[in-house]
Formats: sequence, C-alpha cells, structure tokens
Amino acid sequence: MRVLSQAGSWAGGRPGASAPRLPPAHEEVANVKRTMRSAVVLGVAGSIWLLAGAGGVGVSAQESGGPAADAAGAGDWPMYRRDPAGTGFSPLDRITAANVADLASAWTYPLAAEAEGARGPNSQATPIVVGGVMYLPAADRVAALDAATGREIWRHAPAGARPSRRGVSWWAGGDGMAPRILFTTGQHLRALDAATGVPVESFGEGGAVDLVVPYNSVPLVHGDVVVVGANTPAGAIGGIGNARAFDARTGAPVWEFSSVAQPGQPGHDTWGGDSWRGRLGANAWPFYFSMDVERGHVYLPLASPIPGDYGGDRPGDNLYGNALVAVDVATGAYRWHFQTIHHDLWDADPPAPPALFDVPRGGGAIPALGVTTKSGYLYILDRETGEPVYGVEERPVAASDVPGEATSPTQPIPVKPVGLSKLTWDPDDLVTGGDTSPEHAAACRQLVDSLGEIHNAGPFTPWVYRADGAPLRTTLSFPGGVGGANWGGVAVDPATGYLLVVTQDLGALGYVEAAPPGHPVPYRKGAQRPASFAVQLGGATMPCHRPPWGRLTAVDAATGDVAWQETLGVTDQLPDGRQATGRPIRAGAITTAGGLVFVAGTDDGRLRAFEAASGRGLWEARLPGLGNANPMTYTGGDGRQYVAVAATDTLAVFALP
Repeated sequence: MRVLSQAGSWAGGRPGASAPRLPPAHEEVANVKRTMRSAVVLGVAGSIWLLAGAGGVGVSAQESGGPAADAAGAGDWPMYRRDPAGTGFSPLDRITAANVADLASAWTYPLAAEAEGARGPNSQATPIVVGGVMYLPAADRVAALDAATGREIWRHAPAGARPSRRGVSWWAGGDGMAPRILFTTGQHLRALDAATGVPVESFGEGGAVDLVVPYNSVPLVHGDVVVVGANTPAGAIGGIGNARAFDARTGAPVWEFSSVAQPGQPGHDTWGGDSWRGRLGANAWPFYFSMDVERGHVYLPLASPIPGDYGGDRPGDNLYGNALVAVDVATGAYRWHFQTIHHDLWDADPPAPPALFDVPRGGGAIPALGVTTKSGYLYILDRETGEPVYGVEERPVAASDVPGEATSPTQPIPVKPVGLSKLTWDPDDLVTGGDTSPEHAAACRQLVDSLGEIHNAGPFTPWVYRADGAPLRTTLSFPGGVGGANWGGVAVDPATGYLLVVTQDLGALGYVEAAPPGHPVPYRKGAQRPASFAVQLGGATMPCHRPPWGRLTAVDAATGDVAWQETLGVTDQLPDGRQATGRPIRAGAITTAGGLVFVAGTDDGRLRAFEAASGRGLWEARLPGLGNANPMTYTGGDGRQYVAVAATDTLAVFALP
C-alpha cells in the first residue's frame, strides 16, 4: 500500500491535537470582500468558461450596498445547512438535554398539492427562516409562512412546473434590489420577491433562467453569485454534469466548470484515448453546496461517469468522477481535487458536500473539511489543499472478471476514521431468528439460496460476470448502492469537536452480463431482483445481514477516532426486545448549542434528539409521515425556539410548551 497525496506534497497527520472548532468566518460569517480573479491556477486555464454578459458579478453583497446573504442572525436558518460551511449547527440553546423531553407539536403545514389526484411531494425539504419568516417548497408551490404559527403569508405556484422538493435559497438583495427567494423547477432557476412571492421580471426572462441541463436541488447563494449543479435529463443515458454559476441580480451566466477533465486541465490524462470526449455523468447533483467564505472556495462533490456499471470504454481513473473539487466561487477556477474512487463501477460517489471546521494544532489550526461517500468512508481533508489530515492509503482491491473491464488495482481508503459502515460480508453475518425473527431469517435464507455463489472480496468488490450458461454467481457489495452515508451531509458540534455522521447498511446485489445489440457498451449490469440484500416483511424493508442496519456516529475531529456510535431506528414489526435494529436512512443530522443532535430520516417515521457529548437518546416523536429530510431549528417572532422537519406531505414543527 502507499500513502495517498492527490492534491499536493504533504500527507499525513500533524502532532499536538486539541479540540477542533468552527472556522471563525463561519460562526457568524463576516462580510468578506472579494474580487474577480483569473481562471488560471498553477498555469492551467483548464476548462473554466467565464461567460460574457455577467456584468462584473462579485461575491459579496456588501460590494453592491446590500447586507451579506450569509450574515445570519442567531435565530435564523437562512441556508439549507444554516451556514456556508455546511455544518448544520445552530447557536440556539433554549432547548437543552434538561428540557428536550418536553418538546411537543406546535403546528403543521400541508405540503401536498391541492389539485385532486395530484402526485404527492414525498418532501425532502429543509425550510429556511430569515427574520421570523419561513420559506419552503410544497408539491405545487413555494410558500412564505409566519415561522411562529405556520400562517401562510404568500404562495406562488409556478405555471406548468413543480418546485424542487428539497428547498429554496435566500438572496439578500443590493443595488436597490429587494431580497429574493431563488429555487429550481428542474430546467429553470427562478426568482421571487421575498416579501410578496411575485416573480422578479428582471431576472432571466420573466423571472426564470433556462438551465438547459436541469438541477433538482437547492442553489448556493453567496453575495451575487448563484451556484447550481446538474441532474440527468429524463430519458437520457446521462447528462452533462457541469456545475454552473449565475448572477443573482440578472440571471446572466457567470461560469461553468467541466466535471470531465478537458485537455489542458489537471486530470485529463486519467481518461484513456478519447474516452473523455462527450462523456456524460460525473455530475454535481448534491442537494446543496458548501463553501469556504474566507478562501472563496466552493466544493463540488461529483458523481460517477456514465455508463457507470461497466467502464471498459473509459480506461483510467476518470477524473473528476467521484471527486471532491474545490473551485473559486467567483470564477469557477480549479483549485484542487481529491478523488474518493478511481474508475467507479458502484455509483458510490460523495453524495453530499463537505462540512467545514478547524482542527487546532500546536498553537495553530488546520483548516479542515469532512466529506462522506456512499462507499462508507469519511475523508477528513485540509480544505485549503485537499490533502488528507489523518492519512489515506491506496489499498489493493479485487479485479473485475468482466471482459474488457480494467478496474483500478487500488482504491483510496482513509486510515482514520474507521467503523462507520459495514464493508465486508461473511456467511456468519446472515441474520438469525434470534437476531430478529424466525420468519425473517427463513426469508433471508431463501434469498441467499437463490443467488448462487455469493462473491464478496471486501470493499470495492466488482460486479461478477455472468456468462450465458455459466453457474449462477452474484456480487454482494457493502454498504450498498445508497450508502453508507447519503445526501444528508456531516454535522459539526463545535462544543465537543465531534462530526456527526448518519449511515445505513443495505447490501447491494448485482452482476454484469453481455448487453443486447445496439447498447452503447458491450456489457451492462443485469436486472437483479431484488437489487438489495433484503426482503419485505410486514411492509418493512428487512436487510438480511445481522443488525445494526442504521447508525449515528460521532467522530472526534481532533483525533479522527470514533467517539461514540448509536444504533439509529427501530423495526416496529419485530417482537419486543428485538426492535432496536437501526433502519435505512439517507438524511442527516443537525446540532445545537443546547448540546443536542436532532435527526429524522429513518424509515420508522420518528424525529429523535441525542446528547451530543455522549450519544445518549433523550427524546423521540412519531411524525405524520416519513421524515426523509434534514431537520432545522430557528427562533420565531415570539422568541421561542422551534424544531422543524418535513415528513412525506406535512411539515411538522415542535417547540417547548
């Protein structure tokens, strides 16, 4: 094995650890005045396009005379993860370990469409709150609410479009322009007057900008720059995955970053032959973005290239697929990258942007970040250079037996932290009747018998090749196709220095077969059913390995070690005494100055509070649906602290009596 250094010359840890902290610039972010810079780094122009007609867009609203968009009041929650650093931390402390057990429902708001028979929202939204007003998307509208009562102030239903079910963004205004709410409706980026909900006619065309390649999540707003990602167009095998930026005032394009390394760009040599040309995927699809305000870096977590299950047509490591890339927020200029998987075959990208924090060392501090992947790892990196703080090793992994496939012989695996997710399989891991129930164990044994030879060679096990007429073989890969950690992101607790990571373990089943004539590549992933190593019993997904199936883990950022780990979620369908199995979850947690961690997301339909220092469970409440969203907390106009989470088609809001 070798120690990895992808983005610079330094690798490894640094002595003299002490408690980490949030970057001062992100505790209550100061206005940072920055100017446009050249799109050249280390002499490399790369494939950054500075686009004409942007009108000299800057990155600080202070420059244009308005308040900084990220200078939040303590009681506000003005961004998807509250701050640009993506910490999910609130300085509110009225709800504490001593009184959280008294939390009760305060009000609810319906998120379903009002038209009869309309499709439900299955909301993943985290609302924002600015100055006592809450803004959020519902299935067919964007609404502004009194954050203390849920009373609707205004609503806007975009004609012929549905708002992203994940959230909206706030622009603070400037140059005489009023604050705006920005949101996406697939192919369009839209702007509303924050006070009235009326479309801003001067933004794009009639209040909308055609993105061409859609983005279904929450834009990042910093000063007058709006950053969006890209999602695969419907009906296409892939889509150009470039992140883009627009002017918050006019909607004019500002820059676009090529997620597939182009000629002259660092990483272009990781594409064999012309396999980079016209390559789809490697898209920036996260629910939100995070950034380092002081350095002006925005962090782009990028997905795998397409086609993703077979890479014989794309030899090499395939940058910037499965990489975290730092770019300049004003220009889109490349700063550094860290690739979490070489030549991905598992769709195990970093699904969420990193959370930022500082790790004090020897009288100074390492400016750090933590980014998770579906493959089950947390990478702690120097956010200025991309170098690992606690070491990453290129470790040998199994090779593929698919004809024409050339898997990477090694993959980057962090030295620390370890133990966040299940990464291997052994026959003794099969669930037993004593773990859950005899019915469950029998169903899982039947599933195992249907798979033929089960292949698992540890982390990054490739999909086996099933030739026509050959004995049945199936790859079982952990932690599975949806994580590990998923889109919820890392939360930071500055009091303890802990990083809070939510993970699930739901093994993926699969194989590769010869593709039919006319397919873009000669081999493809077969139609394995079920696709996950689980059975359905009593309306619940029941993984077939022994619990736990979902976990909440605290990692000490000062050491890289796990501080505590708790099973997260219960299986109500099991007998008493066996229900504490953990449950599948994709959303993330938040932290508060009250010493608490709040998390929903588990498919058992509960919102929970834990003590940040110990992981001790303190409170839980059943939700009116599945809380498949990140919670948030804020102060209402009445001075009370509230906690809110979207639950399928209802926003549920809690407060102390």
